[in-house]
Amino acid sequence: MRDLVFPGGTAVLTGAASGIGAALAHGLARRGADLVLLDRDADGLTSVAAAISAAHPDLRVETHVVDLADAEATERVAAEIHRAHPRIRLLINNAGVALGGRFDQVTVEEFLWVVEINFRAVVRLTHALLPALKAEPGAHLVNVSSLFGIIAPAGQAAYAASKFAVRGFTEALRHELVDDGVGVTSVHPGGIRTRIASSARVGSGVDRAEYETGLRQFEKLLTNDPAKAAEAILRGAKRRRGRVLIGWSAKLPDLLARVAPAGYGRVLALGMRPSRPAAVAEVPAPRAETPGEEAAREPGRTA
Repeated sequence: MRDLVFPGGTAVLTGAASGIGAALAHGLARRGADLVLLDRDADGLTSVAAAISAAHPDLRVETHVVDLADAEATERVAAEIHRAHPRIRLLINNAGVALGGRFDQVTVEEFLWVVEINFRAVVRLTHALLPALKAEPGAHLVNVSSLFGIIAPAGQAAYAASKFAVRGFTEALRHELVDDGVGVTSVHPGGIRTRIASSARVGSGVDRAEYETGLRQFEKLLTNDPAKAAEAILRGAKRRRGRVLIGWSAKLPDLLARVAPAGYGRVLALGMRPSRPAAVAEVPAPRAETPGEEAAREPGRTA
């Protein structure tokens, strides 16, 4: 399959208001792609779109404010985008949210809120826009999973479940869409400096002091620049790579999971001492749901 060509094509991106999503939007604009940007954070989305339009006045930049936790709203926006753009060259499902707490410390509703945004919204948008991808020669799909789509540490049952689901969904589509000429990439960021951890929801049963201790420890691992992560994603998409691992904090755990698929938990536990992990972790991206980021008002929930 030939390299992805960005100029002249339309790229749809969720979680575009901040973090990796905002960096992806700017990176796509520099490559000459027209943009359809989604996020729950209206102010952040407007700011990103305005900056891109000022720097690239020749590009078309369209925005949609939507909460991806709202299934009906997500399907409605997806249908609007398809009607306006019957041919789409690139879809990047980047938005994501996180939830801190062990499975027995969170409610079912809190758990399913994460699944709704991180996985089911990806399925809905992909299903609605796949005909537009198939109609565009040389199209590509990128789904942002996570380091926690490769390993599943304690305290991350909801997040890991959603990101493992994204990984499996993406791998199946990679095989299914070969004959349609649509490339598919699964992205697994490691420790990226976004607000997804600090702005994540905290489970109803989580001890706040315990959570704060674990969060401070985890945030020391967030060393990778969102802009560099975005460039790695776009390079991977251009070259039609099936999987993109971002940073040593993703590559080493990936190797560990391959070597000790049932025993890596002991190594993770040693690395998390002295505090018990109830803290959130992420790799991704941006608020609005996103290996996206959620801000104080849960800005990651939109896409």
